[in-house]
Amino acid sequence: MRLRIFTEPQQGASYDTLLTVAKAAEELRFDAFFRSDHYLKMGDVDGLPGPTDAWITLAGLARETSRIRLGTLMTAATFRHPGPLAISVAQVDRMSGGRVEFGFGAGWYEAEHSAYGIPFPASARERFDRYEEQLDVITGLWATPPGESFRYEGRHYRLTEGPALPKPMQAPRPPVLIGGTGPKRTPRLAAAHADEYNVPFNSVEDTAAAFGRTRDAVAASGRTAPMVYSAAQVLCCGRDDAEVARRAGAIGRDVDELKANGLAGTPEEVVEKLGRFAGIGAERMYLQVLDLSDLDHLELVAAKVAPQVA
Repeated sequence: MRLRIFTEPQQGASYDTLLTVAKAAEELRFDAFFRSDHYLKMGDVDGLPGPTDAWITLAGLARETSRIRLGTLMTAATFRHPGPLAISVAQVDRMSGGRVEFGFGAGWYEAEHSAYGIPFPASARERFDRYEEQLDVITGLWATPPGESFRYEGRHYRLTEGPALPKPMQAPRPPVLIGGTGPKRTPRLAAAHADEYNVPFNSVEDTAAAFGRTRDAVAASGRTAPMVYSAAQVLCCGRDDAEVARRAGAIGRDVDELKANGLAGTPEEVVEKLGRFAGIGAERMYLQVLDLSDLDHLELVAAKVAPQVA
């Protein structure tokens, strides 16, 4: 199992803070550094100094790191037009030497759209319709052979004689991640477009059910390419009960709730929970780290957890 660090900068983090965490994650041999793609805080935090843009952040990290993989959980389809987004991701992939992974979702947080004047389709159906067309466009642009042009005629997006440039460094493209627990459309889109399917913040049992639906969709599609299955969980690990309680308090969470709904407890407890996810087929785990000032947290997991699940 590969362990990846996942951050939520909209809750309050500067680029310099993210750079510090990404460099620490790389030095500690974590597999990847991921961030959310949000423009507005959630819950009872001040969110200072304010939001940072996901792809501008990753472009900076691409030049400041050398090994660790970089990506989003999840870039919102509502934030950007698909053509320019394909250009941005391809460019950051080249800037990183081919280390980008493209997590992509339909978008859901209406308040951040209102706060920054971003159009938000009124119905979930329209959001998913636009999202599906964006997947077609972005992957189609990357797949178009050099020297050929790309055309697309959808209900929401139309491209004529697109040069389909630049190309990402990774061939045939950066890995595409699709996540969520939708019962029908999400598994179908994952089977058609994704290299990795991710279930965020669900129980082992519910994650297993979601994996099963996507495996069924993959089989029904006739797809032969492998699918990676992964999950995301909030992290709160401590050397003893007192340290676990201190870290839970720092992020405003209850220890018992975290043990039920996340990866919480001593290293041994965290390893046991990770083993349960491995047992249902999770190959990668995204560790949601909420206190970005606590680098000792990462050091503890790297030393006491990662060797037991590698």
